Amino acid sequence: MKNFTIYLALLCCLLASKTIAQESPKSEQPKPTFESRAKAIADKIEKITQDEKELLKKEVEEVNIQLEKGTITKEQADDKKQKLAQARATIIENKVALTQEELRDLIQQKVDGKIASSFNQTEKTKDSVVFEGKNYKITYKITDSTYIDINGIKKSIGRKKRLGEKRTTTQFVFAMGLNNLATNGDVENSDYRFLGSHFYEWGWTYNTRISKTDNLLHFKYGWSVMYNNLRPTDNRYFVKNGNQTNLQVNPIDLKDSRFRSVYLVLPLHLEFDFSGKKEKDGKPYFRSHKSFRFGLGGYGGIRLKSKQLLCYEIDGDRETEKIKADFNASNFIYGLSGYIGYKQTSLYVKYDLNPMFQNNTVKQNNVSLGIRWDFN
Repeated sequence: MKNFTIYLALLCCLLASKTIAQESPKSEQPKPTFESRAKAIADKIEKITQDEKELLKKEVEEVNIQLEKGTITKEQADDKKQKLAQARATIIENKVALTQEELRDLIQQKVDGKIASSFNQTEKTKDSVVFEGKNYKITYKITDSTYIDINGIKKSIGRKKRLGEKRTTTQFVFAMGLNNLATNGDVENSDYRFLGSHFYEWGWTYNTRISKTDNLLHFKYGWSVMYNNLRPTDNRYFVKNGNQTNLQVNPIDLKDSRFRSVYLVLPLHLEFDFSGKKEKDGKPYFRSHKSFRFGLGGYGGIRLKSKQLLCYEIDGDRETEKIKADFNASNFIYGLSGYIGYKQTSLYVKYDLNPMFQNNTVKQNNVSLGIRWDFN
């Protein structure tokens, strides 16, 4: 009887403890918030992007191996790489598109009050998820080219917009102005018309900022085609006498007498640009040709051709005579040049160090003064 009483007591204690355990509330798992679910979608998109990028990297490596073995040409390799990149971009787009409905449903649940947020008032988290009352704007950044917004997934195709210019920029250059010959450095008593003699120049330049952190010094280089025209005074024209080229009076009244030489040159300049440095959101950026600037340097090249044009009238008929010859003109050209101006327009001067006619007893050098435009 005593043992039965002990057994019964133990049984009662066991039942009581079971009842207490059943009545005790279970610890509840925290419910996912709007922010955590939005981040989960973002992580999913990021994984899709990274996985496809890794696959593309392997495919490109296989193409490079084929190129190294010589089984395909460089043009074929570039074409294959482009097609592979386009295919992977399409796959990413299709896979990411599947998350749009999931995101829209998540936003609708939040609007309907079916899902809680980790905060109620308008604020911005480190993940850039922004809430404004019941109008939710999600700008969670996934990659440099993908982010989530209210309408789902938005992908930026192409490169990010740059605040400033690249370190090397290009410009189309055009210049025009007066041209003449300097005898012993003097053009005051010139044999050529000041307003009638002119020059043209056009070309393409590259402008490289020398320092990564400063915008003052630039190296400017490229190519240009120069047209130098001379119009002699007193009804004269050029005549080649052996290795000498001289001016002679024409027996016929000349309506126009013009001598033109065309050169292909490579100009080199050190440019000082005072456009300065700009900042946006604490990040510096640079722009050129936005303020005062000047350049000092020179050029060198070859003569492409020389030509003399004579216009006159015979019996009331206007005649034009074109004479193409070298006229003992120097085959090579080199000289000093400089410019100073504001933004794209500048005053331009250039001086040939080589004589115009290589064998003439009197050395004469071409000098030009005009306006130059650098279209950035």
